Amino acid sequence: MDYKKVFGLLSVGVVILVAMILFIGPGEVLNALQTADMKYVLLAIIIQFIIMTLWNIKWGIIVSGLDISYKKIPLYAMLLVGLAINNLTPSGRGGGEPVRAYLLSKSSGAGFRKTFATVMSDKLFDTFPFLTLAIIAMIYLIFTLHLSQTMVITLIAVIILFVILLGFILYICFNEELGIRTVAWIFRQLNRFMSRDLTKYESKSKSAMIGFQTSLKYLMKDRKVFFQALIIAFIVWILEILRVYVVFLAFGVNVSFGMIASVFLLSTLVGMIPALPGGIGAVDGIMILVYSMAGVPSSISTAVTLVERLISYWMVSGLGLLVLPYFGTGVLDKVDLEE
Repeated sequence: MDYKKVFGLLSVGVVILVAMILFIGPGEVLNALQTADMKYVLLAIIIQFIIMTLWNIKWGIIVSGLDISYKKIPLYAMLLVGLAINNLTPSGRGGGEPVRAYLLSKSSGAGFRKTFATVMSDKLFDTFPFLTLAIIAMIYLIFTLHLSQTMVITLIAVIILFVILLGFILYICFNEELGIRTVAWIFRQLNRFMSRDLTKYESKSKSAMIGFQTSLKYLMKDRKVFFQALIIAFIVWILEILRVYVVFLAFGVNVSFGMIASVFLLSTLVGMIPALPGGIGAVDGIMILVYSMAGVPSSISTAVTLVERLISYWMVSGLGLLVLPYFGTGVLDKVDLEE
């Protein structure tokens, strides 16, 4: 892992966030932060730990479904490390998945191809409810906010794109030929911009795709595993929205659950774009802007965003980094070799 690049990109995100605070007014934001009811903040933290526990249970269900032995506490530690890497690398929330697969492979003795299938299946179970809720959220924004015609057309276009994307993701999961062709296309694009020989990585990626498809088909045969994982994924996303709602309550602001859900899902989508680590700066900006458009004072929307991100981003990242030495910090470099 290029630590200098990660630190540099994090710094860019932090600078963007600081610039927004300076624009709004540090004094106003600080005054707003001082009004927070710590009981609600503590409740939001508890909700975050419940979310992480459910994430671990969901992953454990998938791991068990593929007959891989594991222990709950080490698996939880692997999840935290993976979440931290997702947050700290500009990888569209996917940089931590190979790390989780590698750690699980070393812990259980199962092959990397099989453990990688567990984390990709876990990711798929998260993607389906997210895209479903995001489509609903954008429809909600169209009918509740006084948006310009351009914004409405843009949101409608995004909704259509989401529906197509969801269908494509589901199709590629089960069509081996299309999966291989998609991997080959991705590497053709990468080869245009990189001088490094990626042949080895392309071969391993195709192998991982086949392994994922095989494992997913096996999981789909077990309806209990499928529905348990999917239900937990929906509950997790609802709890994520509830956490933001509770943070708003901490500041005594009554914002509709639908509006909070819409803004949270939209900002999460922005955070998935592999530009800055965890979307820092971009996610915060979207949340502050749209909440302000919904009538929330900018100082309050900024304070809410800062507290919410402190819990969901910085706290989770910190916990993952604290756990990382248990596995050895060199594991991040070993994953590159394993892939």
